[in-house]
Amino acid sequence: MAKKDFRSVAEMFNERVKSTPDVRAFQFPKGEDGWEWITWAETGARVRAIALGLRQLGLEVEQRCSILSTTRMEWVLADLGVMCGGGVTTTIYASNTQAECAYIITDSQTAFIFAEDDQQVAKLVGCRAEIPGVKHVISFTGSASHDGWVITLDQLEAKGREQDEADPGAFEDIVASVAPDQLATLIYTSGTTGAPKGVELTHDCWVFEAQAIEDIGILSPTDHQYLWLPLSHVFGKVLEAAQLQIGFPTTIDGRVPKLVQNLGVVRPTFMAAAPRIFEKVYNKVVSGTQQAGGLKLKAFTWAVGVGRQVSALRQEGRELPRVLKVKHTIATTLVFAKLKNRFGGRIRFFLSGAAPLSRELAEFFHAADILILEGYGLTESSGASFVNGLATYAFGTVGTALPGIQVKIAEEDGEISLKGRGVMRGYHNKPDETAATIENGWLRTGDIGELDNAGRLRITDRKKDLIKTSGGEYVAPQALEGRLKSLCPYISQVLVHGNNRNFCTALICIDEESIGGWCAENSLDQASYADLAKHLKVVGMIQTAVDELNSGLASYASIKKFAMLPKDLTVEDGELTASLKVKRKVVEARYSNLLDEFYERTTASL
Repeated sequence: MAKKDFRSVAEMFNERVKSTPDVRAFQFPKGEDGWEWITWAETGARVRAIALGLRQLGLEVEQRCSILSTTRMEWVLADLGVMCGGGVTTTIYASNTQAECAYIITDSQTAFIFAEDDQQVAKLVGCRAEIPGVKHVISFTGSASHDGWVITLDQLEAKGREQDEADPGAFEDIVASVAPDQLATLIYTSGTTGAPKGVELTHDCWVFEAQAIEDIGILSPTDHQYLWLPLSHVFGKVLEAAQLQIGFPTTIDGRVPKLVQNLGVVRPTFMAAAPRIFEKVYNKVVSGTQQAGGLKLKAFTWAVGVGRQVSALRQEGRELPRVLKVKHTIATTLVFAKLKNRFGGRIRFFLSGAAPLSRELAEFFHAADILILEGYGLTESSGASFVNGLATYAFGTVGTALPGIQVKIAEEDGEISLKGRGVMRGYHNKPDETAATIENGWLRTGDIGELDNAGRLRITDRKKDLIKTSGGEYVAPQALEGRLKSLCPYISQVLVHGNNRNFCTALICIDEESIGGWCAENSLDQASYADLAKHLKVVGMIQTAVDELNSGLASYASIKKFAMLPKDLTVEDGELTASLKVKRKVVEARYSNLLDEFYERTTASL
């Protein structure tokens, strides 16, 4: 597709369909283990029908259309149909409760809702009295209602095709009318610190993101993306926009339990994920090797050591010595090739975002010849503002700014501010919060960081998450949490606590998936999660990792006490966001009694 400045996502999509009509666009599940491909022309026909169907139902310019669904092909079709129809996509996570759905629908003034299935429709029926402004619900896979309030996606597309036949130029006219500053998406943040806020992102925000990603040159039309991320999250949405600009094919499947299995079948060249996915793979690989012991463990340990030497030299841009090259070839044959094959064998790189990736984890995978490029951005900056390059990566940083992004670091506290076309229009119905966040076009991120000599950004922590002990010392909890998880493959989640306290403590969760083999070796394979969390062997194992972490920390930053939680943190229980970030305030409030016990009868001498 010829490079040009598009006015809107609608125009960018329409141009993609015209330029490469017969090229494969999307692959998606068919049945339990089958797959189906559609071309750009086929995608265009369905998007056209959805857009015109919505207009037939009465969709007006910038009118809200919510999508309540997991990641699937229909999500993308509905999103593109809404934007090409001049409407605004409003995001709702499939995991949201009925009350949370009602809040977003009401706050956004949603008129139409796409719902995944009868289960999601039931949430909407349950709160129908609270959402009187909703004209229709369109179900992807469920059935229509007798009163016509719920219709199927097939019925909507049939209406659109009828309109297309009656007025063949209507779709092109609508697309041409969509302006750059027109609202495209209203993304509701996952609410780690309270009620979610609607972030207003225009068509130009997405066009900017797509063109900037193309300009940095890490992706091409020959790539193949595996997309499983929640499309209600900005990380998934920015990759959808990038695909329209660059034209690479995408496999879509939001079934997270099938993720690793699917990678081996689909064989993509790149995939984006939150750090928790990489942590799970790391935990499984390391714990499995430790449990195998013997020659397998020795070979693995030797190979990782060789890989780390190779990684260090590559990060410095230096040539590998001949002997090290030979060792690395052997290490790849014996160990690393198996891990790469688990991902399909064609992965050029992974993209990590949505939460901090520990340097130790990035270096482990790099030692295995698997590159993870960490990036950084906020919902308020359209999802991607910084990213490491293929030849300029530096672990522990989030890379350099995308072309067109300006950055400044506050002298007083190190807060990062961003400026550029990707910055949001504002928070929906929250002018005071918008004014407090954007000043003279500069977005205050709330993150603390620093730039190195090459312009790469290093994130220290969230400004609101920084711990200030009662002794006045500052501690960055996320850095400690990431390092502790890399030290022990049996840890799922960590929350470091200590604000206004005289020392730091931690709440720790077990990774049930990776600890199974260890439990069998220690005659604990019949123990429940709650029993494991209390068992002296488990506590002792975790204590060893905590001691190793503390050995490299200043006294004020070390974890003096910790507790094993009786259950893992989950999205369903409201303790994690959909992008698997810990909701600190929720967890601290839920376990406040336990945290308070840490500090009873203690003094600053600790």
